[in-house]
Formats: sequence, C-alpha cells, structure tokens
Amino acid sequence: MKVVNLKQAILQAWKERWSDYQWAINMKKFFPKGATWDILNLADALLEQAMIGPSPNPLILSYLKYAISSQMVSYSSVLTAISKFDDFSRDLCVQALLDIMDMFCDRLSCHGKAEECIGLCRALLSALHWLLRCTAASAERLREGLEAGTPAAGEKQLAMCLQRLEKTLSSTKNRALLHIAKLEEASSWTAIEHSLLKLGEILANLSNPQLRSQAEQCGTLIRSIPTMLSVHTEQMHKTGFPTVHAVILLEGTMNLTGETQSLVEQLTMVKRMQHIPTPLFVLEIWKACFVGLIESPEGTEELKWTAFTFLKIPQVLVKLKKYSHGDKDFTEDVNCAFEFLLKLTPLLDKADQRCNCDCTNFLLQECGKQGLLSEASVNNLMTKRKADREHAPQQKSGENANIQPNIQLILRAEPTVTNILKTMDADHSKSPEGLLGVLGHMLSGKSLDLLLAAAAATGKLKSFARKFINLNEFTTYGSEESTKPASVRALLFDISFLMLCHVAQTYGSEVILSESRSGAEVPFFETWMQTCMPEEGKILNPDHPCFRPDSTKVESLVALLNNSSEMKLVQMKWHEACLSISAAILEILNAWENGVLAFESIQKITDNIKGKVCSLAVCAVAWLVAHVRMLGLDEREKSLQMIRQLAGPLFSENTLQFYNERVVIMNSILERMCADVLQQTATQIKFPSTGVDTMPYWNLLPPKRPIKEVLTDIFAKVLEKGWVDSRSIHIFDTLLHMGGVYWFCNNLIKELLKETRKEHTLRAVELLYSIFCLDMQQVTLVLLGHILPGLLTDSSKWHSLMDPPGTALAKLAVWCALSSYSSHKGQASTRQKKRHREDIEDYISLFPLDDVQPSKLMRLLSSNEDDANVLSSPTDRSMSSSLSASQLHTVNMRDPLNRVLANLFLLISSILGSRTAGPHTQFVQWFMEECVDCLEQGGRGSVLQFLPFTTVSELVKVSAMSSPKVVLAITDLSLPLGRQVAAKAIAAL
Repeated sequence: MKVVNLKQAILQAWKERWSDYQWAINMKKFFPKGATWDILNLADALLEQAMIGPSPNPLILSYLKYAISSQMVSYSSVLTAISKFDDFSRDLCVQALLDIMDMFCDRLSCHGKAEECIGLCRALLSALHWLLRCTAASAERLREGLEAGTPAAGEKQLAMCLQRLEKTLSSTKNRALLHIAKLEEASSWTAIEHSLLKLGEILANLSNPQLRSQAEQCGTLIRSIPTMLSVHTEQMHKTGFPTVHAVILLEGTMNLTGETQSLVEQLTMVKRMQHIPTPLFVLEIWKACFVGLIESPEGTEELKWTAFTFLKIPQVLVKLKKYSHGDKDFTEDVNCAFEFLLKLTPLLDKADQRCNCDCTNFLLQECGKQGLLSEASVNNLMTKRKADREHAPQQKSGENANIQPNIQLILRAEPTVTNILKTMDADHSKSPEGLLGVLGHMLSGKSLDLLLAAAAATGKLKSFARKFINLNEFTTYGSEESTKPASVRALLFDISFLMLCHVAQTYGSEVILSESRSGAEVPFFETWMQTCMPEEGKILNPDHPCFRPDSTKVESLVALLNNSSEMKLVQMKWHEACLSISAAILEILNAWENGVLAFESIQKITDNIKGKVCSLAVCAVAWLVAHVRMLGLDEREKSLQMIRQLAGPLFSENTLQFYNERVVIMNSILERMCADVLQQTATQIKFPSTGVDTMPYWNLLPPKRPIKEVLTDIFAKVLEKGWVDSRSIHIFDTLLHMGGVYWFCNNLIKELLKETRKEHTLRAVELLYSIFCLDMQQVTLVLLGHILPGLLTDSSKWHSLMDPPGTALAKLAVWCALSSYSSHKGQASTRQKKRHREDIEDYISLFPLDDVQPSKLMRLLSSNEDDANVLSSPTDRSMSSSLSASQLHTVNMRDPLNRVLANLFLLISSILGSRTAGPHTQFVQWFMEECVDCLEQGGRGSVLQFLPFTTVSELVKVSAMSSPKVVLAITDLSLPLGRQVAAKAIAAL
C-alpha cells in the first residue's frame, strides 16, 4: 500500500493492530531517509490521533512510547505536542499525558545542534506552563468536587499533576534549561508567573496540607529559577577577615581623600568574593578603624584617622546600606555588629585611652544621625558600654582632663569647613582684613590640620584647595596700594601659598590640580607646584627654564634683597618674586662662592627672604634642593648652609601678623622638601621642632639590607600575625616603589607558593590581595599577563601549582582580576597615579592584535554554529576558536587589562583542549571554580566574557565543572549565541 501521509500510516497501523516494533519497522519503510521524524511532526500526529475519543487510544500511545524510547522523536517535540492539549476535563487523556511525561521529565537531554537545544528549552517552558494550567484545572475540579461531596477523583489528578511538577522542577538541569528559556522568551515567563499566582489563589483554600505544601514547594522552585545564580552560602565559621581589615587600614592611612564610592565598591567586592555575612563585615570595618586610631602616630596622622573613622566610614556605611536590599535588615546587621564590638572590651578601652574620651559613644551618635541605627538601639548600646567602662583601667586624673578630645574637635570642624568655604566665596577685594582674620584663626594650634582632615574625609578638600588657589591668584598683584592693604595682600598671598603647599604634601598634589580646561590660564600656584616643587619620586632639573625667568626681574630682586633693610611690600608682584627667587639665589650663591659676598651679607639676604613672607623661602629652598642633587660632595656646603639659614625663624620686631604660626607651617613644608636630599647627601639640618613627628612613616627600611630580604621578612611577620598594620603597609608601599611592580608581585607570589599548610595559604591569599590593593591595576596586569602564563606554560614549574598553594594562587588571581576589571573603568586612586603607569605599547607588543578581526568575526557569525570552523580544537589559537562574548560586546581590546584577560582565557582554553593533563590542568579547574564562586552572572560586565565559547564544551568534560549552574555562570546569557552555547552544554550533561 502506498502511504500518502503520516496520518494515513498511523490509521493503517491501528486498523491492522501492528505491534509497536512492527509499526516502527514499517514506518521506516514508508518514509525513506531524508526528512527526520521531528520535521514530519510524528509526535504531534500520534498524540492527535491518540486523543480523539473521551479516553486515549492505548495502541497509538504505545507507538508514541516506543518512539520516545527508541529516540525516533526528540523530547522537545513530545513536550511541545503535550502542551497543545487543553481539554483538561478529559481525565483519562490528561492522566495518559502525565504518564508519558513521567517517562523522561527528569532526564531530558539533547545531543543535536545548538538550535535543537534551544528548542528543548522552549519546549520545557511550554510544558511547565501546561503543567501549571493542568494543576490549576485539577484544583478547581477538586474544589467543585468537595462542594458536591465527591472529592476522590479530583484529588488523585491534582496529586499526579503536583508530582510531575515536582519531578520536573527538582532537577537542577531542568531549572537551568528553564532559566535560558526565560531569557529567550520573556512573554512566556510572564504567562507562567500569572498561572502561578492563579494556582496560589485556588490552592489557598485547600484543606489537604500535604498537597498544599507540595504546591508551595513547586512555586518556590519556579520563583528561584531567575535568581538561581545569585544564591551564595556565607562563611559562618570564620570571625576575622584580614582583607577587609587591611583595605580599611590602607584607605585610612594613605587615601583619606579617595572617593567614598570607590571604597564602597571595593568593600562590596571583597564581601561578595569572600561570602562575608553583613554583621561580621561591619564589625571588621569598626575593628580596623579602632586599630588604626590606636596605632596612628601623634599629630596629623591621628587627626586623619579620627576624621576617617567618625566622618567618612559612617558615609561609607550609608552607601553600603543602599547596596544591600532592605533597610531594616541592614540596621539590624549594624546593631548586631556593635553588639559584637562591645564584647571586644580591651580594644575599646585602649581606643578610649588613646583618644581621651568614650569613642563608642561618639560613633553610636554618628550612626544614629545617619539612620544606620534606631534610637532605641543607640541608647541600649550606650548603656551597655557605659556599664563596661566603669571597670576600665582609670587614667591619671589631671593629666588629660583639660585636653579636648580630637573626636569632638573633628566633629566640630566639619560644619566649620562649610562656613569657611562660604566665606571664601565672597568678593576678596571688599573685606580683605576680615578674610585675613578668618585665615589667621585657621593657622593657630592644630586648627589647620583639623579643618583639612575634616574636609578630606567629607570630600570637600578639592573645593577647599580651589578656593585658596583663587585667593592666591587674586593676591599676586595689587596696583596703586598703600602700605596697610599691601601688607594684608602679602599676608593673604603667603598664607594661601603655605596652606596649598601643606595640602599638597599631606594629601597629594592631585588634590590641588584642576581638571585641564583647554584655553584656560593655569593659576600661578599650579604652575609652580608642577614645575618647581620637590615631591617624593619627582626629580627636578635646577637649570629648567622655569627656574630662569626674565633677567631684569632677577637683577632687581637681587638688588632688593641685598641692599634694602627689609622686603618691600607695596605693588610687589608676588608670583614674579616667587618665580625669580631661584635665579636670584643662584646669583647670590655664585657671589658667595667667589668671595664677592661675605657670610654676614648672606645672613641679611636670607633674613630679608623669610622676614615678611615665608613663601619666598619655600620657593628658594625648592630650587636649592634640586641644585644640591646635582653638586659633588665638596661643592654642597654653601648650598646646605643657605637652606639652614632659610629654615631658622627670624627674631625681629618688624615682622608681619601671624609670623610664628606661618613659620611653623613653613618649617614642616621645608622638612618634607629636604628629606630626600638630606638622606642622599647624609646631611642633617635641624628644623625647629613642634614636638610632633611631621613625617611619621618616613625612612622605614632598615639600612644596608637587600630589599628582597626586607620583603620576605615583613611578609612572614604579617602572615604570622594574621593582619597588616599601617607601618607594614607603608613598608610594602616603599618596596613597591623601589623594586617595581613585577619584582614586588613575583617575589610575593613565590612566597605564597612556598606555603604548604592549607590554613596558611588561605590567610596568605587574603593578606596578599589586600597588599596588592596598593596598586591593584598594575599588579593584576603583571600577575595575569606575565607570572601566571609563565607558570602555566613551563612544565618545570608545574609542581609548584599543586594543592594547597595552587588553589590559593588561583583564588588570588581571580580576586585580582575581578577587582581590577570592576574598577578599571573608574579613575586610578591618587596614590596610584604617582607611580609609572605601564605603557599600553608593552601589552600591544606582548599580545599582537589581529588586524582582520572584524571581517573574520562577521564571517564567523554568519556561518553555521556547528561548522567545523567554530568547533575546531581550542589548541588552535586562531580567531575562530577564540570567539568570545567580549568580541560581540565590542570590548576595547587596546585596553591592557582586556588584552591580558583575553589572552589568559585563550591559554586556559588551549590547556583544557590539550592532551597532556597535570597540575596546570588542575589549576585551570580551580581558577574557573573560583570565577564561578565569586561571580553573580557571567554577563557583559564580568571577566568571563573573555572566555572563548568553545571552551564551555571542554570545561563540562572536567567532572568538577560538569554542573548546569557552572555552565550558566560561565556563559554570557545576554547574548543569543551565549544562550545557544549554554543550552547545548547543559542539554548534553
């Protein structure tokens, strides 16, 4: 018989009562090879014929079951066919369909093309929707049956539906396929959510508790599908987190002016990577703050730490609160953190002793003001601490009784900063005397450092500096003035100049510099600071044109200094005097060297320079420092003698207002300026002391010891102690400056690979990550671009990648990659800008770019996904096998970090595809596991977008990585191609 179509063939089989295998043989005879059964819609046709009557046709159903078992039809075609049936009143038909689903719903697979795998995802989504509608219909009938008094039938069917739902959803693989389908078809997912709500309403009145709890469980599983990647378990067994501690210490010691937002992002990243519970995370922040306060050297550093703890950190927590979902939960977590903190009585007592007040009380008040704690919590915690303090070791009474605590002063200084900024906005020409009064008041005692610390911690220091630059610019020149206004102008110029030098030295010159505006004139102070002011790591040329102004101006200045009894003030152009003083000093030095001037004349000249305005002395010493560097040992004496003369105060009746206060600031500026050169020339100059160490972290390295020894020693001490202190941070920073990024990173990684105990390696990773925060961007480039490829490609080094150091290195590499990638779009922090940035060219020559990238890429995208071209071996490093999500997102590959990441993942891809396994293969597995553990989703913003698509199928062959969640995490599901790759890998598991 010649069969015309599928329907006829099925009817003939039914009429002649063929057995299932007979039917299959005959079907293959009727339909020769060519078209597949799915294209002919076999599953659809069989179900349509089987479901014609009120009850299903058992023979035709047996054909369908045989077709499923012998894989004549795909699972997706069967699921699609089932989901078309919508007459839920025919109980027997529904039950037959549920039985068919039962055959395979927990072991779905597909080994075909990517399109077929995506088809399976969509079919499963349709089947889930069908199951929900079917369950709702059964529940509705049960409710009606209960009212009519015949519940048994409805209850049986509802139980069957819920059982199939549970069986389908309990498989992680199925939920992963549904996750992909949700992204493919958002509208279908919305329909599922509606069905779920409707089902919830119907089942709410159900009396059977077992069925109701089963339904709730299914609902929970469905709702978890969209968020199945962001569920992470938190570390509950640990109480100390050295990374958080070190990040806080680093910021408080070195980066008070840094953006609050970047600190928040860095802390959030650490919290996420290390899975730290919020209460312990906040506790670690407070612990680090108190340790910083206790450790900080007296003077400016102590004020900086106080401002950091009581002004900046509450702001950081306010921003963290926005990041964490649910305000109420966060305030409870902060309260919980304080409860833990109050148990650390010795730490709090020591901080109270150091700060001469109840630190916790002030901190609680600040947190209350910022809405981080409820009023009741604040009062409760205060009472507990008050009770504890009664047992604290008592201080000697009178000793500190009259000294106001720094905390109070800092909290008071914050509103003062705002008021001063407003005062500085006024027209300077209208009331210069009033302004001078304000500035004079700022110079007394430690007022200036208090105000600067408060401004730095609240992000106002840049505008503070800008206002002083404007004032300084305004006072450089005054025309037709009498003696009184001239002296006021000289004082305003001098005070603003000294303040700006002090800010640049204490907080970094970046605070002073304005954003470059094309065409705008650069203010005098900025010009002077960039070209003439000595700074750490900045070498000045004393013969630079900036030190050689107009010779007539120099001659008149020399004559003025040499001949007059004191400096003239009226109509003085202070900016010209400051720029001419260097050349004038050279003239005077030459005259002294050649015996034209006697030492008494030099004394008179130096007294003239520092007698009225201290800024002239600062400019003179700035040049002398550069000049001394260039001289031989026997030529330095007179230059150093001149610095000594300029540094001492002038004991004269005829000085201008606030002279002593200005000299104090001048001396601290000069001491910092000369520190480098005095150390290099082994000279000592005694600067008048204020009783406080102005440079507490200067010159920490032990003399005559190789820096490698110092590095290994300090790391061993830090590792033994388990946390990094501020002094160690400064030593590491100095070593990083001296040895360079590669030397620094390479030697610390060698130390890590020597560790053999698991708990030690984990602690080492946490500490190394925080040490690398000194310059995370550059360290990451070196670690991922040079050190790791070196270890992975050299078989003689593979033994060092064994567990535990190998696991630790993988963890460290991932943490560094994630931190750098998430922050490299932002600006480098001020402390990192000072260092030499790696040249982009280094990375271009290291990893050449393929010029024909776009055309190859377009050709690749238009070709068939299963083409041999795409699925060639990952060892082939051609463009085709390295296609990754980053290229589809057109990520800028001229960026060094993107380039390094892309090449590292190409290397990983080739290791996975190569035939030799070893510790390096194991390392790649640990690296990928850590990536999955730390990431929310391998999407556009993540480092995994650089992973070639072909690597996914290689990775799932590694037993530890063959899980659906891993596949979802490592592929970019925002891209259609990413979803196809994921679906294909998951369906084959």
